[in-house]
Formats: sequence, C-alpha cells, structure tokens
Amino acid sequence: MRKSRLIAPCGMNCSLCAAYQRVKNKCMGCNAHGQHKANHCAVCGIKNCEELLRTKSHFCYSCGKFPCKRIRQIDVRYRTKYGMSMIQNLQTIQERGIDTFMVMEKRKWTCHQCGSFLCVHWGQCLQCGNRNDKYPRAAHSPTACSRPGQRRNPHGAERPRI
Repeated sequence: MRKSRLIAPCGMNCSLCAAYQRVKNKCMGCNAHGQHKANHCAVCGIKNCEELLRTKSHFCYSCGKFPCKRIRQIDVRYRTKYGMSMIQNLQTIQERGIDTFMVMEKRKWTCHQCGSFLCVHWGQCLQCGNRNDKYPRAAHSPTACSRPGQRRNPHGAERPRI
C-alpha cells in the first residue's frame, strides 16, 4: 500500500493510529477495502460523506463546507486528547502536497530513541517505551493512566481501548 493511502479524508495519518499499529486484528487504514477495514472506518460519517465523495481529491479540504461540524468536532478531540490537529493536517496537505506532508509526518512522529513510528493515541513509543513528546502533558499524569477502560501495553504504560 502506498504510504499516502494511509492518510484518511479527515487528515488522520492512519499509520499513527493504535488500530493500525496493533498486531492482532490490525486495521489497514481508512482507505483500505474489504475485511481489513476497521468497522469504525467503514461506518465513519466523514469517510462516507456525500459531499466528500463528489470531490476530486477525496480529502475534506476540497469540500465547500470545510471545516464542517464533524471535522471541527474530531479536530477538537484530537487536539485536546492527542496533540494533533486534523484541520492543520488537511491545510498542510492542501498547501504543500501529500508528499511533503508525508515527509513532515515521518520527521514529526518518529521516536527519537529507536526510530519507530509513534502512536498518536499513546503517551510513549510502543517499541522502546520512550516518552512521546507530541502527547499532551496532562495525559502523562498518574490519574490519566488509571481510568477505567484502560489496559497496559507491553512496556507497562496504560493505553486507551479502541
């Protein structure tokens, strides 16, 4: 799969997603077809938006309603919880192109210690346990890691269920 196919219409880099990085029942990204697409991608209101389907780019920035309510809601959630902006991602893709965006993403989301791709949903590298500097600081507090609905990754830190 071409790496640029891992960029969802909403601007999410699927290679940063916990569902893509997991080993068991791995999601192949929002643009995958068939059985390898996670249910949340298959039923996604953004991915299946009629306005989006009419655009040439198949990215939300091409829509006359951009940023729509759905994009604004997911952007607020991801900026607050994970330190990433879907709207900023889409604006970068529109202004600089997908290839430049992919280079920027690799530079931004590579673990400085082991070189693995970080997960936007976890506060540390899944390979070496190094702290993910992009993850909001509030998420590193002891209370943030002891909420119900969390489970431990192999490195001992809590991670959200997806």
